[in-house]
Amino acid sequence: MRTYYFISDLHIGGDESLGVCDFEEQLIEFFEFLGNKQDEQVELIIVGDAFGLWEFTLVEGKDKLDVLISQFPNIFSSFKRVGEKIKITLLPGNHDYELACYPEYVEILKKYNIYLEQTASILRELAESQLWIEHGSQYDQINRMPDFGNPYAQPFGYHVTSKAVGAAGQFSEKGRYNWLKDIQSVYPTEDIPHWLVSNYFYKEMSPYLRIILLQFLFLISINLIVLTGAALDALHVKETNLFLNNRLLESLGVLGSLFQLMLTINAVILAIILILAIPVGLIIRDLKETIKRFGILVDPAELVGEKESIYIDAAKEIFDNNPRVSAFIYGHTHSPSVTTIERKAVVNTGTWMKQFKTVKPHFGYLPEIYIPSYQLNYFRIFEERGDIVIEYHKINKKPAQELTLIQRLLTFHHKQSKIVNIPERQSFNIQ
Repeated sequence: MRTYYFISDLHIGGDESLGVCDFEEQLIEFFEFLGNKQDEQVELIIVGDAFGLWEFTLVEGKDKLDVLISQFPNIFSSFKRVGEKIKITLLPGNHDYELACYPEYVEILKKYNIYLEQTASILRELAESQLWIEHGSQYDQINRMPDFGNPYAQPFGYHVTSKAVGAAGQFSEKGRYNWLKDIQSVYPTEDIPHWLVSNYFYKEMSPYLRIILLQFLFLISINLIVLTGAALDALHVKETNLFLNNRLLESLGVLGSLFQLMLTINAVILAIILILAIPVGLIIRDLKETIKRFGILVDPAELVGEKESIYIDAAKEIFDNNPRVSAFIYGHTHSPSVTTIERKAVVNTGTWMKQFKTVKPHFGYLPEIYIPSYQLNYFRIFEERGDIVIEYHKINKKPAQELTLIQRLLTFHHKQSKIVNIPERQSFNIQ
């Protein structure tokens, strides 16, 4: 029985800190698992972005692949060993677009039993129908190859990645927690500014400055009450003793005086902020509306939905132009999914990279916290009694503890929701 296995977006390799694969053990185990399949005619298809060639900035051109192989000898040894038992097909993505540009890469990868297809899409036969397979970057205006196969015709996304992600790999270890390298895991990329602010606040900011800011932010609610009480006292509406002539604080002596001083300073700062909040808020709101009109600022959640809809429309066009195609399989957006269009399927193969879920801290006014997780997965597609069956499998991997003590305290007992929920098995009758 011919069976196809699909994975994508491994993004293995890159400068310095990016030269580490967090899921190397799980990936090799997966390869060995496929190599032991005796009852199936297996083909593993890696749907693009297996490697992070764009993330290499210290070497150029064809030398990138040689450096990559030297970075991950165990992974390539596994490719070679398992490739003797099953067929391994590799498609170029955008991050490893150079794979489509140099004929020498075909021979180099063949030494490791990897069959490189230097084309944007391929077809596979199954159940008297066809599977259309491509990475998906050709539908992304920022990462679309204007002249596929031309190494000098790089899209705008190449320059962004090589400058930002490549630099992050070089400088990440200079930080307190080596977090900058994870910039490539932030999706959508428009969320990167929020992620940078969060990590600066919780991981890079001077501890003394953070303590000052935290005590101010924690006491905002108290200060609101104090300011209200002070206003009532000053207007002689009601003797509250919340701010003026507080007898309880006076009874505590020096400690009470210090606390009173802290409340006073916080209250003054808060009062200034409140005075400025209205005009500043109006300016920010108008600025947001302005840049929204130019399509620069969008809500990350809305953007993810918009991006996925592009691939649904692309799949519909392929189905209309190619009646034999029963499934459109792609990656690129790092969001695994299976969508049904009549009796046909649209499959997003997801990613093996680290992913982030944003969580609001227990105390308001603080930056959101990005909690790491993994959703290692693969799709198995085969024929069963004339139907096409799509199975979704997950591989468990627990992320390393990367949150600081403050982040862990602020997210204690938070509810970790599932990143995605995909049926484990779906059948499609194509007759």
